[in-house]
Amino acid sequence: MRTTQGTPSWLGAVNDRVGLSALLEHGPLTRNRICELVGVSKPTASMMMTRLIAAGVVEERGQVAGNPGRNAALYAARTDRPLGVAIAIEAGELRASVVDAAGGERPAVRIALSADAAERDAVREVGAAIREASRAAGTDAAAVHSVCIGTAGYVDPGEQGTLFSETLPGWPVTRLRGMLEAELGVAVFVENDVNLAAIAERESGAGEGRDVFALLWLGNGVGASFDVAGDLHRGSFGGAGEIGFLPLSAAAQALDAHAVTSQDLAGAAAVRRIAAAHGLDSADHRSALESIAASADRDAIIEELGERIAHISLPLLATLDPGRLVLAGPTAIVGGAPLAEAVERGIRRLSRWYPEVVATRIDHDPVLHGARAFLTAKVREELLGTVARLSLS
Repeated sequence: MRTTQGTPSWLGAVNDRVGLSALLEHGPLTRNRICELVGVSKPTASMMMTRLIAAGVVEERGQVAGNPGRNAALYAARTDRPLGVAIAIEAGELRASVVDAAGGERPAVRIALSADAAERDAVREVGAAIREASRAAGTDAAAVHSVCIGTAGYVDPGEQGTLFSETLPGWPVTRLRGMLEAELGVAVFVENDVNLAAIAERESGAGEGRDVFALLWLGNGVGASFDVAGDLHRGSFGGAGEIGFLPLSAAAQALDAHAVTSQDLAGAAAVRRIAAAHGLDSADHRSALESIAASADRDAIIEELGERIAHISLPLLATLDPGRLVLAGPTAIVGGAPLAEAVERGIRRLSRWYPEVVATRIDHDPVLHGARAFLTAKVREELLGTVARLSLS
């Protein structure tokens, strides 16, 4: 049986990619440490670093004490290019942050958005996000090659790329991605906000280390995300998890005469109705949650919410049967572990399923957090792909 042998250039490209990956993952390393992590000899590690420095993606960054009388050079990945910008958009605000291939922390900027569709413009808003995020990070906006936009709703992956969202007034409802890419000269990814929250939980939250989990988002609206072995199930048309519009069962409707859909039962309007029933005034969802958190009736309200959420969870459990259900979003953050416990009790009382129900561990801007994680992988792959092409040329 014949075997295919790698050419020197191919083997060099593989080594260079693995070496750069190690620097991105672990930070600055000495040659000896690179040998240990990558499994190559010292001469090979030296040649790798020489090629990567010549390619402009690695630099020497000082020295550390080595053997007696000798210092060892530290090699570090350059993360000033390519870059991405992660964006989270809500009804009245856009938040954005620069992303590099190492996933380093960068400051986030906030840009107020008009509620008037006539004053909104997709290209102008995304362009401003790129410029302002780059200015805050002290990076070059021209180095931004990709953008991830997290928003409520989704884009159909078909030819027309139809946008289904109520939070982007004035934005085109077809061919949005192609238009932004043509006008701004960057790769554009438009992702559902709940899917991005699930990515954040998988990376460093309540989904970390789990084979399968479902995430239930409890905010202004209600939505879900399904993570199977690290892959999100988006569905054929991009709308998997849009459970907010599902009609309620008769038993669930009996809990609230105003509720017809899952969103009616556990979304922002429902939270405000529950708060009002307990004598708590609120101007919006946020103030309602603040009032509930400070109320003497907090425990009773949490129990009521738990019963409602248990009902709207049943379609998720019947579809995916996950071992863990993560509650995320503003309502879940305020409810915390007591709300998760109430939901778990409700599910066991109402059904045959018995998943572990847990509260989110990402309590600050989970959508932007997920967009950063999503885009870090894209930026890293672009950088590694560039190295492979240079090594083979």
